[in-house]
Amino acid sequence: MRYTSYTHDGVDAVGVREGDSIVPLEGICDIGPDVSAQVLAQARRLTAEAVPASEVVLRPAVTRPAKIICVGLNYKAHLEESGRKDSDYPVLFTKFAQSLIGAADDIVLPPEAGFFDYEGELAVVIGTAGRRIAESDALSHVLGLSVANDTTVRDYQYLTHQWLQGKAWDDSTPLGPDIVTLDEADAASGRIRTLVNDVLVQDSDLSHFIFPVAYLVSTISVFTELLPGDVILTGTPGGVGYRSDPPLALGDGDVVTVEIGGVGSITNTVRAERRA
Repeated sequence: MRYTSYTHDGVDAVGVREGDSIVPLEGICDIGPDVSAQVLAQARRLTAEAVPASEVVLRPAVTRPAKIICVGLNYKAHLEESGRKDSDYPVLFTKFAQSLIGAADDIVLPPEAGFFDYEGELAVVIGTAGRRIAESDALSHVLGLSVANDTTVRDYQYLTHQWLQGKAWDDSTPLGPDIVTLDEADAASGRIRTLVNDVLVQDSDLSHFIFPVAYLVSTISVFTELLPGDVILTGTPGGVGYRSDPPLALGDGDVVTVEIGGVGSITNTVRAERRA
C-alpha cells in the first residue's frame, strides 16, 4: 500500500496510489496522531473520485506529525568521514513540522546559511502508538517508509555541541512522495542514492545501518510514547557535501534527488529565500 498526502483542485486529501491514479480515502485529509494504521486501512476508498497522479500537488507525506525524531551518524561511512567514534546509543535530535515540505517542493535556502548541505535518508512513519516497545515487536508499530532529505545548515549545526539550530529550518526537509507499507518495502535493505544536478554524491544500502529501524523504534519509545504520524529520520550515508573533497555546498538553483529502492524518489530545487 502507498498512502499519499496531496492537494487537488484546492482540496487537501489522503489517498492510495494505484498505478497512475490516486484514490482518496473518505474523511481523511491529513496524517497525524489521530490517524492510525488501522484508521487508514478501514477508510472507505472513493474509487469514483480517483484523480490522475500527474494532476495533484504532493504535500509532505505526513502533514501533522506530533514528533520528528532524527538519527545522526547511523552509517559507518558517515561516522568515519565525520571523525566521530562508535557509540552504543544512537545520536538523536528533533525537527519541527514546519521543516517539512512535499516531494517536489522547493527547498528554501536561508540567507544565513554559510554552508547548506544535503542528506538523503530513509524516513519511518509510525502507525500504531506505543511506549517501551520491544524490539521484536517494533516493526508492527510502523505504518510505512518514505524518502527524506535532511538538509543541514552546517555552520549553524556546529555553533554548539547540539545540532538543533542546524537541522530544524523552516521549509527545508522534503518528505515523500508516499508512505509505503512494509509488505511492499523493506526497512532493512534497499539502495539509497543522492544526486546533485544529476551527479551521484551518495550511494549506499539500508543494510549498512548501525542501528536498524526496529532498534530505533524500540529505543526512542523508552523515553517518549510514539504516536501515529510520528516520523523517524534514520540517518544519512557517507558522501555529504561538507566532508567531500572539495566540499560541495548547495546553492540557489541546485537540484537534489534522493532515491530509495522499493520506496520512491524525491526531487527538489534549492531556492534562495526571498525576503521582503
